[in-house]
Amino acid sequence: MNQRLFFGCILFLPSVCWATSCGYSSCNMGNKDHLNVHLVPHTHDDVGWLKTVDQYYYGANNSIAIAGVQYILDTVVPHLMADSTKRFIYVEMAFFYRWWNQQSEQMKSDVKMLVEEGRLEFILGGWCMNDEASTHYNAIIDQMSLGMTFLNETFGSCGRPRVAWQIDPFGHSREQASLFAQMGFDGLFFGRLDYQDKALREKEVRMEEIWRGSETLTSPQADLFTGINENGYGPPKGFCFDELCGDSPIMDDPNLEEYNVDDKVNFFADAARHQAKHFKTNHIMMTMGSDFQYSNAHTWYKNLDKLIKYVNAANKNITVFYSTPSCYLYALNEVNEDWTIKTDDFFPYADIPHGFWTGYFTSRPALKGYVRESNNLLQVCKQLEVLAGPNKIKSSSATLREAMGVTQHHDAVSGTSKQHVANDYAKRLYKGRSACHQVVSEVITGESNNLHVCDYLNITFCNYTQQMNEFVVIAYNPLARSVEKYLRIPVDSVMKNSMFDVTEVDSGKSVTNQLVPVSDATKSVRRTRGNADSELVFLADLPPFGYKEYKVSKQPVLKKFSKQSSVSKTGKDDITIANAYYKVQFDGSTGLMKTIVNTANSIEMNVSQNLYWYNASTGNNASNQPSGAYVFRPNSSHTFPCADGIVETHVLQGNNPLVQEVYQKFSDWAWQVVRLYNNKKYIEVEWTIGPIPIKDGLGKEVISRFETPLATAGYFYTDANGREVLERKRDYRPTWTLNQTEPVAGNYYPVNSRIYIKDSKFQLTVLNDRSQGGASLSDGSLELMLHRRLLVDDKRGVGEPLNETGQFGDGLIVRGKQLILLDTIQASGAQQRLLAEEMYMDTFVAFRNVSTASNGLPPGSALSAPLPENVHLLTLETTSSGQILIRLEHQFALNDDAQLSKPVTVSLKGLIKGFEPVSVEELVLSGNALKSQVTRLQWKSKTRPKRDAERQMHFEKHYDATNGFGDVLYDQFDVTLQPMQIRTFLMR
Repeated sequence: MNQRLFFGCILFLPSVCWATSCGYSSCNMGNKDHLNVHLVPHTHDDVGWLKTVDQYYYGANNSIAIAGVQYILDTVVPHLMADSTKRFIYVEMAFFYRWWNQQSEQMKSDVKMLVEEGRLEFILGGWCMNDEASTHYNAIIDQMSLGMTFLNETFGSCGRPRVAWQIDPFGHSREQASLFAQMGFDGLFFGRLDYQDKALREKEVRMEEIWRGSETLTSPQADLFTGINENGYGPPKGFCFDELCGDSPIMDDPNLEEYNVDDKVNFFADAARHQAKHFKTNHIMMTMGSDFQYSNAHTWYKNLDKLIKYVNAANKNITVFYSTPSCYLYALNEVNEDWTIKTDDFFPYADIPHGFWTGYFTSRPALKGYVRESNNLLQVCKQLEVLAGPNKIKSSSATLREAMGVTQHHDAVSGTSKQHVANDYAKRLYKGRSACHQVVSEVITGESNNLHVCDYLNITFCNYTQQMNEFVVIAYNPLARSVEKYLRIPVDSVMKNSMFDVTEVDSGKSVTNQLVPVSDATKSVRRTRGNADSELVFLADLPPFGYKEYKVSKQPVLKKFSKQSSVSKTGKDDITIANAYYKVQFDGSTGLMKTIVNTANSIEMNVSQNLYWYNASTGNNASNQPSGAYVFRPNSSHTFPCADGIVETHVLQGNNPLVQEVYQKFSDWAWQVVRLYNNKKYIEVEWTIGPIPIKDGLGKEVISRFETPLATAGYFYTDANGREVLERKRDYRPTWTLNQTEPVAGNYYPVNSRIYIKDSKFQLTVLNDRSQGGASLSDGSLELMLHRRLLVDDKRGVGEPLNETGQFGDGLIVRGKQLILLDTIQASGAQQRLLAEEMYMDTFVAFRNVSTASNGLPPGSALSAPLPENVHLLTLETTSSGQILIRLEHQFALNDDAQLSKPVTVSLKGLIKGFEPVSVEELVLSGNALKSQVTRLQWKSKTRPKRDAERQMHFEKHYDATNGFGDVLYDQFDVTLQPMQIRTFLMR
């Protein structure tokens, strides 16, 4: 809020109010005639990295790193209480939430006073400082909402962060900027950008700008003021006063031989003037802190007090004072400068010529997949909590919400932590998932342990379905539109001479099914875990936002309910599989994919696909830069095929009414299954990689590469966090002339949901099931990195090689899926949007006994009617006050589709069966403030020369069904969504 005095109330708790001077009204604006140096005391507290979250909080395991977050807050607060001029910012709510709950009522009262007076300020405010390359937008929104809602409920409006603070992530996404803008942030500051980009920006005085976060949303909805910190996030050289640092303190006794006040003042003034040369105004910000600093805040504050005193007394036309990023931002806004516009992103990031941080796009692929699956489950869990009704169940999604918040951290889902920390992340997710399984069971059956959930369906392992002669499959669709989903259930068939009958429980209708033998690849993956010999495949026709039950019964083989398939090895003839939409041909002489035919649109193209590996550098050359958890650096651009010769190929034989499959064995550690499901408009490729062999002493980075005749002229396209798509060009950066020193790694970009190439007519799209690195290194080609196993640390701090040995100690095996589309450009936009949504919001499958009564939510849809295809019900969850928070998303960009890219209107009234909202309030995207109460700072730019008050983000007022007051854009709960718009509502 810009007012000098703000009367704040805690949102949703109107009785808790106070007069306060928090926000911009508490800012020291310095001296307009001087160079103003904003000193920002801060700590950067990784939510796990070298140590686990718990170890970092308590200060345990200090043999790895000396760090204890609780002591930071314990010692900072008394210093702030003792001196009203001092400031401190705090960022990671995963730690602060824990610390807060351990404090006395007196300490809580003191902290609230500090927050109300702007002396302790929360910046960013998410559960963590999330990664920007490996995160999905749904999970980003959730983790930000989790932290910021806690702040709002605890501190009211004064706890609302105004500035985003992404000082440590390794590259920055345009979609992240868009999300921050929609959350109501006024600005963003970060610490890392490409060394070439930074050098040019410093030279041209462009370290601060307006970042246009969307090509679709109209300005300034997704515009965000963005600043780049001079020193990353540390202090200038020679001025680190923490116990962990080795810099000299300020020794101000003139009788001392080592008296250094004059030197310190002069060095600081020189550093300030040098930094000021790179920035447009007479304000600069210095970050006074770093990783886990201020555990003894006295050493910092005592020396900063001296620094401020002596520099200000030196008459050097420099004014130094305690400040915060928000106050620095406000000072820049008051200058009313004209700022440049940025429309691309900050990927990939390199800190040195041969150090491109593009390996972490793929690092720890199993953890990345587990995080994505857990996000899927969390959405199911939160939806069912709402559908159960208030206070109807004892189980809770809270554990998984917090675990997902932790794992969005930039050293978690990124795959850049130590192995024992990665294990801890997985354990947290497992505990959260187990709690959510209880939620699902309690909502659907009335009891928390009546359902059986099999987490290893992807490797055909489920003891329950294998042992039972009959059982019920529960398939829940979390999407707000109907879905036809092929389910694959592990069963015993051949060995027990059995077939299966599948029927819809409600209607008694018989469902066609097919038995598919378990592949050799699957047997090699699961090892001792299960011995089912077949998968029972059938098509589930699922209602929107609801579930259907199917009864599976084992029958004598003579009844022939199931269609039994078998696998046979192919000869040298070409192999072809086909459905109503696609035909895929494999070369009999190589075993590789050869041709894809889109029969529906009469498109035939030579498309080859193969698995290769790059030989990872060990740093044994002049540049001394190895490949590691962060950095991708192959020894050369040459790739080695995973197959030693011809790819061993098998095909599914017999009557296959539902699915056709081709099995490819590239080596003992690299397998694929290529599938065509009946009536599905995509080709599925299931890959299995590992254990990657290292006995030859070579680290390996495994890729899947597609090659086509498409004339792409160096261009390819990747998504940003699962939402908008950015155009990429090989060996090119939009805002500076690139000196390309790594022709492979320097062309890799993060791919969260899809990557594609196209010419003037046709497009090849690959959708992935987890975050990966991807590139197009030659015209017509496209590749995704699937797995990495390395033998040398890349010298970026983690201190160990990325060598995951897995459960059995010989190397991690990872399995994942790709969906392949070949179509016209016009048809591809809608297809990729809808399929990407289906992949990340997949059907949840559980099992129950036939005799178990369902005393909870009945089968069927929870919606009165399906939502339009272009509308995604992104969030449905219960708030702490028992209200319902709902997010509706228009998931199409402007030019994705001629029809589905148009605005669309839906009604909140009667949307969910049995829920009749009395009132609706619109919130900012993070759900922590009413949109009508948040006003963002306005900025001048080349394209917007005036700070026009009418160009502010539009805010709808409260609409109440009983009296209808307020100036609103919707009538009787109708909500209009523009392309790419997400709107958040609180329903009572």
